[in-house]
Amino acid sequence: MSETLVDRYDALLIDLDGTVYRGAEVVPGAVEAVARARAHGVGIRFVTNNASRSPQAVAEHLLELGFDTSVEEVSTSSQAGAAMLAERLPQHSTVLVLGTKALEAEVLKRGLTPTDTAEGAVAVLQGLSMDLGWRELAEAAVAIRSGALWVACNVDVTLPTERGLLPGNGSLVAALKAATDQEPLVAGKPATPLLQQAAKDLGAHRPLVIGDRLDTDVLGAVNAGMDSLLVLTGVSTEEDAQALPAAQRPTYVGADLSVLHRLP
Repeated sequence: MSETLVDRYDALLIDLDGTVYRGAEVVPGAVEAVARARAHGVGIRFVTNNASRSPQAVAEHLLELGFDTSVEEVSTSSQAGAAMLAERLPQHSTVLVLGTKALEAEVLKRGLTPTDTAEGAVAVLQGLSMDLGWRELAEAAVAIRSGALWVACNVDVTLPTERGLLPGNGSLVAALKAATDQEPLVAGKPATPLLQQAAKDLGAHRPLVIGDRLDTDVLGAVNAGMDSLLVLTGVSTEEDAQALPAAQRPTYVGADLSVLHRLP
């Protein structure tokens, strides 16, 4: 039997938005490709920069779309962001949470105290929320200018959906950068904490990072010293990849996840 791409790796760290689904729509062939990889004995971890939903909600969405998975196979930037704060702050420290209730829950799990005002906040944790407005950003700006530790779950400027590209967390992070003249620590891709923790959880020695974005998924793999597969089902194109310096290009480029079961 001839070797396929999946034979070269012991784990797949798979992005979600633009890679396996676009909003409520599954990417054609993704369910079958992941199922074949799982049957092959490869470790699976869905690794998403999207911090707006809980790991359980992400797993339920994947199940609804036909993926045979569980919450244990989901790693989110909200988990990584809360972990970064817990490593740096004393227990019960007050954290201003810019994001959803799911992000707030991750802060609570880490023994920290969430708040929605600048008063008393020693840190700001920022993740995507569709309801985030000026008042919340203003509270965060006050806290950051007062010296609060600032962690962004991710800096994705756009979010792929069934309607096209919409503003992502990075667009709102950019607003706070402009308002504070500060730079946040970043938990999600292209920073390495999210990918490294996912690989560690799987006990992987040869993980392959899979995603649709050069600026997050592929660059994150480069930064973490991991191989990567760019799939052309979301944001970045093959022409975009070729325009990069050689050291920043994906290891492989494929039309979609089905390329895992052949050699690209």
